[in-house]
Amino acid sequence: MTAPLGVGVLGAGPVTQAIHLPTLARLRDKFRVVSIMDVDKSVANSVAARAGATATTSEDEVLDDPAVDVVAICSPHQFHAAQVEAACAAGKRGILCEKPFAVSRAEATQIASVAGSASVALVVGAMHAYDPAWLNARAKCGELIETAHTIRSTIVLPFNDRFEDWATEVAGRPTPGPRPDTTDPAVRAAMISGMVMGVTIHDLPLIRPFAPRLERVDFADFIAPFGGVISLTASGRYIDLVTYMRPLWRPEWTLDIWGEDCSAHVEFTPSYVHAGSGTAVVRRDGREVHLGPWPSNGYEAEWAELYDQVAGGAAPRYALIDLIDDLTYATDLAEQAAAWLLQGDRA
Repeated sequence: MTAPLGVGVLGAGPVTQAIHLPTLARLRDKFRVVSIMDVDKSVANSVAARAGATATTSEDEVLDDPAVDVVAICSPHQFHAAQVEAACAAGKRGILCEKPFAVSRAEATQIASVAGSASVALVVGAMHAYDPAWLNARAKCGELIETAHTIRSTIVLPFNDRFEDWATEVAGRPTPGPRPDTTDPAVRAAMISGMVMGVTIHDLPLIRPFAPRLERVDFADFIAPFGGVISLTASGRYIDLVTYMRPLWRPEWTLDIWGEDCSAHVEFTPSYVHAGSGTAVVRRDGREVHLGPWPSNGYEAEWAELYDQVAGGAAPRYALIDLIDDLTYATDLAEQAAAWLLQGDRA
């Protein structure tokens, strides 16, 4: 039996604590966490102790550790590109990088070039792209690639801390900053851009194959305390994106794709929830096919994808060009939504 791959983690915040460590604990036959880095020494020590790993505040110590085969990059996104390149230069065999893995197409292309040249497996942590409910729904109605006319993503969630606290006891949660002045058009534009890159981005890799050419944003508006509505046209198809986070229960995370004779409705579990996959309903000719749930979720599947590439030499489900195009789609949408909002507020 192949020995588990050693994992080094850069950034030990809530995503590491409440998502990746519980997931890796369920995949002990494939991975073992050996090193955890965080700039906050007390957080690094606390989180590493839970995983039986070495704690450090030095990125170099993680990358120089010969026991580290693969690296999980869970730092703030402005550090992702440099850390992906550093992991490749250090000779690591695989990388799981939280989204977004870059902040521009040029940066994404550079990262992909480095990873490709070094033959390093690169998986971007977009868990819904690996969720069995989505993969099976797409397989059941492949004709939607040609016939879809309308797409809607609905993400209505309580704030993350509720789910984080259910998943684990979070050490060193960042202190919230001052409440932004959402009457300021520039603040509203910045927040809707942040919403796209932080939350809406989860579903964009699923939407892009059906509507790959982003033509224009037709409407955008910010919703306090954090959310927004964006309507756009892409490849001649109409897309509505509703993203809204609020203190109240109840969560709803759905993706709907309608075509001439077929439609797909997928219900995802919220982020940080470790309770199996989403579910889906595919409708065709007046009949419904119900899919799922499966016992494993997208978090486990993305890590299993990395393992299969590194340990088994499997071809990636999503090629490097797909990762670049997904990132470009998200950044272009964020920029256009912010610009539309600024124009609308000034009108």
